[in-house]
Amino acid sequence: MSHNDEKKDRRRQKSVMGSYNYYKMFGCFNRKFKISDLGPPRDVIDIFNLYTKGESEMSPDNFLRFLVEFQREEGTTIDDVERIMERVLNMSRSHLTRYVFTVNDFFHYLMMDDVNEPIKTQVHHDMTAPLQHYFIYTGHNSYLTGNQLSSDSSEVPIIKALERGVRAIELDIWPNNAKDNIHVLHGRTLTTPVTLHKCLKSIKEHAFVKSPYPVIITLEDHLTPSLQAKVAEMVTSTFGDMLYYPKESDKDAFPSPDALKHQIILSTKPPKEYLQSKNAGKERSLVDKDSSSDELEDRRSNSDPDDDDGRCTVSDRYCANEVRNNTNTSTRTTQSLSEILGYDDLDDDDDVEDEKSGHKKDLEYKHLIAIHASKPKNGTRKALRDEYRKAKRLSLSEQALQRAANLYAVDIVRFTQKYILRVFPKGTRVTSTNFRPLTAWMHGAQMVAFNMQGYGRSLWMMHGMFRSNGACGYVRKPDFLMNTGPKGEVFDPKAPLPVKKTLKVKVYMGDGWRLDFSQTHFDAFSPPDFYTKLYMAGVAADVAKKRTKVIGDDWTPVWNEEFTFQLRVPELALLKIVVQEYDVDKDDFAGQTCLPVSELRPGIRVVPLHNKKGEKFKSVKLLMRFLFV
Repeated sequence: MSHNDEKKDRRRQKSVMGSYNYYKMFGCFNRKFKISDLGPPRDVIDIFNLYTKGESEMSPDNFLRFLVEFQREEGTTIDDVERIMERVLNMSRSHLTRYVFTVNDFFHYLMMDDVNEPIKTQVHHDMTAPLQHYFIYTGHNSYLTGNQLSSDSSEVPIIKALERGVRAIELDIWPNNAKDNIHVLHGRTLTTPVTLHKCLKSIKEHAFVKSPYPVIITLEDHLTPSLQAKVAEMVTSTFGDMLYYPKESDKDAFPSPDALKHQIILSTKPPKEYLQSKNAGKERSLVDKDSSSDELEDRRSNSDPDDDDGRCTVSDRYCANEVRNNTNTSTRTTQSLSEILGYDDLDDDDDVEDEKSGHKKDLEYKHLIAIHASKPKNGTRKALRDEYRKAKRLSLSEQALQRAANLYAVDIVRFTQKYILRVFPKGTRVTSTNFRPLTAWMHGAQMVAFNMQGYGRSLWMMHGMFRSNGACGYVRKPDFLMNTGPKGEVFDPKAPLPVKKTLKVKVYMGDGWRLDFSQTHFDAFSPPDFYTKLYMAGVAADVAKKRTKVIGDDWTPVWNEEFTFQLRVPELALLKIVVQEYDVDKDDFAGQTCLPVSELRPGIRVVPLHNKKGEKFKSVKLLMRFLFV
C-alpha cells in the first residue's frame, strides 16, 4: 500500500468514528448501528505505558527498547527506529517536528503490515546445500486454466504461478495433429492445446520476476525422437545462456539453489529409456509384479480422506461422465476412463514411436536433461532402496506415497536425503483439487506437485509453506530429515515425539472489512458477526482446532482471546487462520491466511488476510500476538 493510500485509510477511519451504519428493514424503515471506534486494545495501551513509564509520549529510545525486548527484533538500530517513526508520523501530521509516538501512533505502527509483518520477508535460509535439501514450490499440469479434463491449456496459469514464486513448472508435450510440431495439453482429454513455444517464451519472460532461484521444467514427454530434437532446438534458442547444462560433477551431487540462480533446469526421462520401455511395455501387464496390489489400488481409488472436500465431488463425477460421453468425438480420448484417471502421464511410454533414424537426433535432447526422472517399475520399495540408480528424481502418486509411508516410511526419508521425490495428485482429482501435503513433507519429499489454478484448504497450506524464506520458492528442509545417525539410522516419522515448543496465540481484533466489502455483503439487515478459527496443521500429534467467540453486529470485532498449541514438530507446523461471518444457515467466508510456525516473528503483529484464491485483501487484517514458550 502506498503512503497516499495509507493516509486515505486513516482519514476514512477517522471520518467514521462516532458515525453509524443504516440498514433498511422490510423496505420501510432503517436500523441504526453505531460504528465502533478503531482504538488500541488494552494490552497495547499497557505495553505503551510500560515502555514509556507512564508518560504520554514514546521516545525513539523507548521504541527501540520495545522492538528489541518485546518484539525480539535483535539488531535494530536507532536509525531504523527513526525511519519507522518518521514514516508513521508523516501519515498523520502535516509536518514533523520531533520523533515521538502517542499511543495512537504506536497502535498505527502495529497495524502496518509492511513494517510489522508476522513472518520474515527476506531470504534467510542457507541456499548453498544441494537441491535435494530443499522443499521446492511445484506445480502440476501448470498450463491448465481449470479442470483436468475439459479446460483450456494456456500460458497464463504458468505466468501466474511464476509470479507467485512457483519454481517447478510441469508441461505435458504431445505431437500436434500433423505430427510436425509440439503442443502442450493434458493428453487423451478434451483440454485444448497451447503451443510449446508460447509456454517456453512465457517461462523465459517471467521465471525470475518473483525469485532469482532456479526454475525446473518437468516435461511429461510423449514425442517421437524427431520432435524431441525439435524441443531441444526450441529450448536452447529460447533460453540461451539461462539454460543449465548438466555437468559431470552432477552425478555425485546436485548443485545448490545459490549456484543455479537465474537458470532454467530440464527434468524428464531420457529418450533411451522411453524407447526401451516401449517394447517392454508390450510384454508386461499394466500392473507391475512387485507392486500389483499398490498399483491396482491406485486405479480403484475414487475417494480419499485428503480431498479438499473429503470426497470425490459431484463435479469430478460430472467431468468424468463428460469425457466418457465424448470419447468417440476426439482423437485424444481413445483410452478408457480408468486409464485416463488411474495413473500419471509419466507411465505413458507406449505413445512413443520407434524412429530408428531419430537415435542420433535425440542425443542433444538427452544431454539437456539435468535431472533424470523415473517411475517405480519394479515396485515402490525397490525403487526407494536402489542405491545405484541413474535417475535422480522419482515420481509417486499421492496414494502410492501414503501406502509407502504406512509400510516403509524410513525408506522414503533415506531416499530423499540423496534424491528428489515428486508427489503428484491422483487422477480422480478432475476438478483440480489437491491433497494434504504434510505427509509428503514429513517424509522429505521435495516436489509436492499441486494444481495452482483452484483454491481450497490444501492449497492454502501450500501457500503458507512457501511464504517461508522470503517466498523465494525454496525452503530448506529441517535438519532432522537430512541427518544420519552413527549406525546409518534416519528420522522415523512414525516414532513418538516429545513436545518441543509451545506456541501461545492471542487474537486481539480485526479491521478492514468495511473498506473492502459493501455494507450488505455479509448481511442485508445488520453489520457482520465475525469469529476467527485457528487450525494447527502438521504431524498428527500437533493437529488442533480453536475458535473465538462470535462478536455480533460489528465491522471491527475485538476478541482478546488467547490459545495454546503444543508442538512436537514446529519446523513443519502451519498455522491456518480463517475468519467467518456467523449465519444461521451457512457461515460466510471473510478471509484466510496460513503462516509457517517456524517463521513467525514473536510479539504483537498484524496479519493480512487473503481471499479464497490466496490473493491479499487491500485492507482486511487481524492484530495478533505470538509467544513461544
